[in-house]
Amino acid sequence: MKKVKVGIIGCGMITQTRHAPEYAQNPNAEIVGLYDANAERAGEFAALYDCKAYPSVEALLADPEIEAVSVCSPNYTHAEYSIKALQAGKHVLCEKPMALNLEDSRRMMETAQATGKLLMIGHNQRLLPTHRRAHEILRSGAIGRILTFQSNFKHPGPENWSVNRSNTTWFFDSRKAQFGALGDLGAHKLDIIRYLTGREVAQVNATTMTLDKRKPSGEFIDVEDNAMVFFRMDDGVPGIMHVSWTNYGEEDNSTVIYGDKGVMKIFGDYSDDIVLEMRDGSIVKYMVGKIQTNTHQTKSGIIDEFIGAITENRAPLITGQDGHNTLATIVACFRSAKEGRWVDVEY
Repeated sequence: MKKVKVGIIGCGMITQTRHAPEYAQNPNAEIVGLYDANAERAGEFAALYDCKAYPSVEALLADPEIEAVSVCSPNYTHAEYSIKALQAGKHVLCEKPMALNLEDSRRMMETAQATGKLLMIGHNQRLLPTHRRAHEILRSGAIGRILTFQSNFKHPGPENWSVNRSNTTWFFDSRKAQFGALGDLGAHKLDIIRYLTGREVAQVNATTMTLDKRKPSGEFIDVEDNAMVFFRMDDGVPGIMHVSWTNYGEEDNSTVIYGDKGVMKIFGDYSDDIVLEMRDGSIVKYMVGKIQTNTHQTKSGIIDEFIGAITENRAPLITGQDGHNTLATIVACFRSAKEGRWVDVEY
């Protein structure tokens, strides 16, 4: 099989720990080149993967050899670079959040449709074997009708993981990130909630706050480091989510789904991947695979799915519509937090 020739835009930690090594491990992919705003970093990375460092995004996209692109640069570039790549005839895998606003996410989807190229969004958690198994168990009716749910994603913050490990990280700069923990961690959990429940979010009531993260000046950062959200799904099922950059203990990436026959706990106890606590008192455990954490990286499956969709000429499992619907919920959360009330999610 002919290998898919790939270019990568952005050489931060998400590229270093996931995109680049997973492309290198995929027998049907070949990294042709990359671009990073930091030319020295780009050069070092190009040497590591025996590929070309381009002087600009435009130069990378102008290379006819490149068939597909990973957009791994800061949030504010996602829509611009993805649209340019699609218009240049490249398939696109864009990291989350998909864009900063719904107008841009719609333009991304429209451009993908007009060019006939794939647009996939990097919501990698739904590809984890444990979440896919949980999805199957829920569809089998094992815990009955879903009554409610809660989901958490809490760790010590991106300054402990991003490429410049300090409070100068772009994640803390609202001009580049726009969203804080809600856009960073919440994007993953919102996609998982949609995936596991099979429902879309209808209404949200959210609170965002900055409790501890500070700029080098000592002032609080101007994006949220915590967010708490109440949901009403489109069938009326309620739920709760807490995302946080101020969890200075063990990372929490748990989801609990309450049904009328029992409770499903996913990554609620790191010794067990899925635990069903049934109404009759019985307990069923499924050992599928550990959760990825910033200190325990495992293969995400996102690259294999992207390359598979290209080579098999099919839609990816995580589409632009998935990214758009997740972003619509994030946008509604910020509106709710600002207005202090329940608001409808406008897709």
